Amino acid sequence: MANAPAARQALSVLGLLARHVTPMPAAAIARELGLPRSTVYHLLAALREEGFVVHLADERRYGLGVAAFELGSAYSRREPLRWIAQTVLARLVEATTHNGHLAVLHGRDVLYVIEERAPGRPSLVTDVGVRLPAPLTASGLAMLAALPPQQVRALFPSRAALVTRGGAGPTSIRQLLRLIADVRRDGCAYEDGSVTAGFASVACAVLDHGGHPVAAVALTFPADEVDGPGRDALAVRVHHAAARIAGRIRGRVAAGTGAGASVGVGPASDARAASRRAAT
Repeated sequence: MANAPAARQALSVLGLLARHVTPMPAAAIARELGLPRSTVYHLLAALREEGFVVHLADERRYGLGVAAFELGSAYSRREPLRWIAQTVLARLVEATTHNGHLAVLHGRDVLYVIEERAPGRPSLVTDVGVRLPAPLTASGLAMLAALPPQQVRALFPSRAALVTRGGAGPTSIRQLLRLIADVRRDGCAYEDGSVTAGFASVACAVLDHGGHPVAAVALTFPADEVDGPGRDALAVRVHHAAARIAGRIRGRVAAGTGAGASVGVGPASDARAASRRAAT
């Protein structure tokens, strides 16, 4: 690396931003790395142009960009995570008799990397390699909720970045942020009918040691088969499965058990939330 100082400095900037929970001013980056401010501004401009850094102009701060998250997701999709998660997911599906998934965040989408089918259950839209807009899915909401708010705003700067499916899904940034706030509070996320009519899902994020979401564990079930208490019970099982995977990668799981969560982004979410309140 002695003959590539710019590359080393750029990696140092990315490493520093990755270690900080919130975006940083350029002056703070220069100070912590011991670099001239002019050098830091040149590095940030180059990284920003390639999508590895995002500039939050109103706050005069810099954070990791979509390309950095895609790079992290690519790493997390490699075989070690698959080996670790496969057995945990298989046991979860066997215990619940519902279809299970492991997904990773890929920009504004989720990418499904493991699909564990329960015997006798209907086929689903999701499969290995399928991508869906993150705000439509329980897996996506669970992972978005684990990101700093500034990073969520960078991924979804305006409503033009949102994609609906058959009229389902958040249609404004404010609505998306409300859903994410609920997931942060409860630890698990739900969707009801926003991916496939008649089916609902519950998911929980798997966090690395720094709190970044490397994956999400989810179960999908026929919406009319599982009542409010039943969904709470599934949420607890999903949370425990995510915790087991996180423990094996020396990471951690989102706080909470998922019980009592009422996050929904599908057309049936209001009715489901009401039925859950009545059941409890």
